[in-house]
Amino acid sequence: MSPWRKIFAALYDRMMAEAEKAGLSAHRQALLAGAKGRVLEIGGGTGANLPFYPDSVTELVIAEPEEPMAIRLERKLQRYRIPTRVVRARAEQLPLEAASFDCAVATLVLCTVTDPARALAEIRRLLKPGGRLLFLEHVRSEDPGLARWQDRLRMPWSWIGCGCQCNRRTVANIHAAGFAVSDLRHEIFPKAAPLARPLVIGSATF
Repeated sequence: MSPWRKIFAALYDRMMAEAEKAGLSAHRQALLAGAKGRVLEIGGGTGANLPFYPDSVTELVIAEPEEPMAIRLERKLQRYRIPTRVVRARAEQLPLEAASFDCAVATLVLCTVTDPARALAEIRRLLKPGGRLLFLEHVRSEDPGLARWQDRLRMPWSWIGCGCQCNRRTVANIHAAGFAVSDLRHEIFPKAAPLARPLVIGSATF
């Protein structure tokens, strides 16, 4: 593992603090109000979503493949009120039983997974029929000028962001995976660099 990934994990909460205060936390809270039952979160990072899961969640399983992130996440779980466990696995291949979750959550992670189609297929495999996917993701801009800059700067952005792709067509990928998007809002990622400002928040079922 590269030293930068360890540094990135150590600084992540601090780097995100202003964005969270400026509205990102409010977006998380509104999104996660719809979570219930047995919930899978992919790419849980350091646990930014933990304060916002409602009591309607009976069990939470968080997949996090990056060891430095997972260590910080587990520290936050020591007194957490919802039964939760961390699975050190990539979203594309999760060692979990099919059709065993009521809800899946993806926040600021589908930009980073190596294979979005495979990750979404895995989410679909793990959801019960009628299960919901709740997502909050920064995406490719609908403005052609900004989209071109996202394409040009994708590689250096990925180096800085530990694999983050600033030009992902995430909503199209969700549709292609067989989900029906039932709710979708276009927002602005607060305090983010222009390349990451286009934000989508929504839910989907299959």
